[in-house]
Amino acid sequence: MFRRELAVRTTGRGFIELTKDVASAVGASGVADGLCNVFVPHTSASLLAGENWDPSVRRDLETFMSRLAPDGDPGYEHGAEGPDDMPAHIRTMLTQSSMVIPVAGGKPQLGTWQGIYLWEHRTAAHERRVLVTVW
Repeated sequence: MFRRELAVRTTGRGFIELTKDVASAVGASGVADGLCNVFVPHTSASLLAGENWDPSVRRDLETFMSRLAPDGDPGYEHGAEGPDDMPAHIRTMLTQSSMVIPVAGGKPQLGTWQGIYLWEHRTAAHERRVLVTVW
């Protein structure tokens, strides 16, 4: 088993592609065929395996999510860290905090247009941890 922790600095709400970092960890693991788990241990950021060719897909996802979980909704009770606090938690709960990717030939087996992204749900910059485990 092989583990690597990635430190990811975000600039606020949006997507950061991790595909190359995850592929690097898989390559460093020496595992030819197996599985790779990617996990983000935060309650206001999540992971996405999605379209990596057209950035409008990610903009549309952000637009959709902002309608679904709007900042500053007066119906939210929790807001200890500001108007984006509860929406960030909702976004995380509706998406995913971990994913498992097959490994073959020492590489993550992603689709042709598929990339791995950290999705920051807070509006301010954060330092995020991403744990990559390959076995």
